Amino acid sequence: MAIEVGTKAPEFELKDNHGRTVSLAEFRGEKNVVLLFYPFAFTGVCTGELCALRDELPKFVNDDTQLLAVSNDSIHTLRVFAEQEGLEYPLLSDFWPHGETSRAYGVFDEEKGCAVRGTFIIDKEGVVRWSVVNALPDARDLNAYVTALETL
Repeated sequence: MAIEVGTKAPEFELKDNHGRTVSLAEFRGEKNVVLLFYPFAFTGVCTGELCALRDELPKFVNDDTQLLAVSNDSIHTLRVFAEQEGLEYPLLSDFWPHGETSRAYGVFDEEKGCAVRGTFIIDKEGVVRWSVVNALPDARDLNAYVTALETL
């Protein structure tokens, strides 16, 4: 079960597609975070969602907001995926311990071994203010993220 709106977002430190460590804490007091979990790089729905975010990037990466996309792929897979698709925001690897962060947010599918499509908008104080969780085949509406961010 996904964590609920109004609760403190679980902390994490994950490697990005360039091998840098990214933590939720580094944005505390500075930026709202759009934390987006997706199943796997190079798959149709995931590629479509991440490219749609790329095409609207100023809405999700700016002085007030940071987009972080998380999958259970390795950093090496994420690096190639980002280069191929022109993704210029952090792709974080929840590869090892496998799915630890996805589990903390309640979006890890034990049977499939990957995260489902969960998105959490976390305010500058580290509290989850909005979320949506979709099944693996169901793409999310990024316009809903924009609307949720406008309320912060």
